[in-house]
Amino acid sequence: MAAPKKGRRQSAPGKPGRSLAFILIALVALTGGMFLSGNTTPRLGIDLAGGTSITLQAKNEPGQKNAINPTNMNTAVSIINNRVNGLGVSEAEVQTQGEDNIIVNIPKGTNEKQAREQVGTTAQLYFRPVLTVASGEPAPDPSASSSGKEKDKGDKGKDTPKATDKGDDKASSTPTATGSPSPQGRAVTDGLKADATPTPKASDKDGDKGKPTPTPSADPATAALQKKFTALDCTDKAQRGKVGDGIKPSEQTIACGKNNAGQWEKYVLGPAELNGKDVDDAKATINQQSGAWVVNMEFTGGGSKKFSKTTSKLSQQQPPMNQFAIVLDGEVASAPSVNTTLSSNAEISGSFTQDSAQDLANILSYGALPLTFHEQSVTTVSPALGGEQLHAGLIAGAIGLALVIIYLVVYYRGLSLIAIASLLVSAALTYTLMTLLGPAISFTLNLPAVCGAIVAIGITADSFIVFFERVRDEVREGRTLRPAVERAWPRARRTILVSDFVSFLAAAVLFIVTVGKVQGFAFTLGLTTLLDVVVVFLFTKPLMTLMARKPFFANGHKWSGLDPKRLGAKPPLRRTRRATGSSAGPVDPKEA
Repeated sequence: MAAPKKGRRQSAPGKPGRSLAFILIALVALTGGMFLSGNTTPRLGIDLAGGTSITLQAKNEPGQKNAINPTNMNTAVSIINNRVNGLGVSEAEVQTQGEDNIIVNIPKGTNEKQAREQVGTTAQLYFRPVLTVASGEPAPDPSASSSGKEKDKGDKGKDTPKATDKGDDKASSTPTATGSPSPQGRAVTDGLKADATPTPKASDKDGDKGKPTPTPSADPATAALQKKFTALDCTDKAQRGKVGDGIKPSEQTIACGKNNAGQWEKYVLGPAELNGKDVDDAKATINQQSGAWVVNMEFTGGGSKKFSKTTSKLSQQQPPMNQFAIVLDGEVASAPSVNTTLSSNAEISGSFTQDSAQDLANILSYGALPLTFHEQSVTTVSPALGGEQLHAGLIAGAIGLALVIIYLVVYYRGLSLIAIASLLVSAALTYTLMTLLGPAISFTLNLPAVCGAIVAIGITADSFIVFFERVRDEVREGRTLRPAVERAWPRARRTILVSDFVSFLAAAVLFIVTVGKVQGFAFTLGLTTLLDVVVVFLFTKPLMTLMARKPFFANGHKWSGLDPKRLGAKPPLRRTRRATGSSAGPVDPKEA
């Protein structure tokens, strides 16, 4: 007797209950994490949530010509983008417009205000020695002088640390003889600390604010600069905006800045000793000894030499001329004092909060713009138009989903229940992941991302159709449902994987070669494609295996979508032994 030919390898049923339990546990865990995080809705982009659009116009520095070129503009875009994204702002867009404009779109969110401040702070970063410091606020009403004196008495008890070895914590509380307000602390490096905690000085006391402003004690400025310094009111935003206009880095200048108490002070500053290009990196960290927020700076090779030379000179001066001011856009971001020579690494400490330390670190890291920019316009983007477009997009998506469901019900009947359940699971996974990815990687949902999610409906439905058609092909061949499901799965699985791989590859390439909102479309398409594989393997196939055991599907009910008569199935395949002699039983068509 001839041995029967081997058919296609049949896939093992496995344990469908285990796969279903796994994906349901994962869904519950993701949903629980979403509620525990306090974020139950995805972050929205500027086109849906609104925000701020800032137009920056490039200007040549004094003495520079032809500095506005594509190379410098692209460098500025990269630095501004890093600066804004360094704050964790989601989906901020930075792009050039024309030859000399940069457009910055900041979505409405938690850090929008900080981002707006740093985007507007677009001048070059300079380190300048401090020549003198005075109160930048107008003289108070004389009637308030008594209360001011009482406040000063309370401040006299505050101690200022002096330079000590890093391990000598006890000496850090020893008060120095004199001091001057220096916002945001001291500089520390190479195991040494440099004094900078603000202490009251005579010119800042309320009783002395009415007296003439002191002149610089070293390298006096010109009479014109001294006149501007005396007249400067740092509480006036218009005056602050004009400070330093037209001043070259090699010239003395005046500037404003806030001290730790939040009070405005004005400075006379010497020529710039270093600029932002000399800073290699800056990070906001927590000092392990004090537990306070500090900013660690690392300089380049050339910057280290300049910084060492500068701090060597400053450490020999008396306050306030032992301070160096970190100046950005004509405003003093920090003015730590130095009592010892510092080199390649420095730590700025003081009354920092986490936000203020991160702000200063971002300024130091990303402040070296090759051009000066001025705010040409600042407009608020209303989410109304985006809301209308989102509403229209959601209606279109709902119509498309309804048409898909109607098609599944009409054509696949009972099988449509499996498809609809799979679509619901896929939608739940997509929503929870989008919500959790908001705070995790600053993912935001914009209109292109919504389009990507709508396109994913078709990709997911296509996987179901491929599997269902393979199962029905096996039923048409005369096989019962349970073996038909297991025989159909290997071929359907291969087709689904190839199809999803192509979709994911297209999404990955699109994400890499594009910028802005198009990346939102590519990211969403890639995410939903991966989820399609997860849902089909861990939910659709196991659920189909379980349903094949139910009489409604196994017996081919006319509403099951697997009715053999409606599918035009062949008679059931039966294998019989061939009788000896002249008589022979039916022959399997596969063996004929």
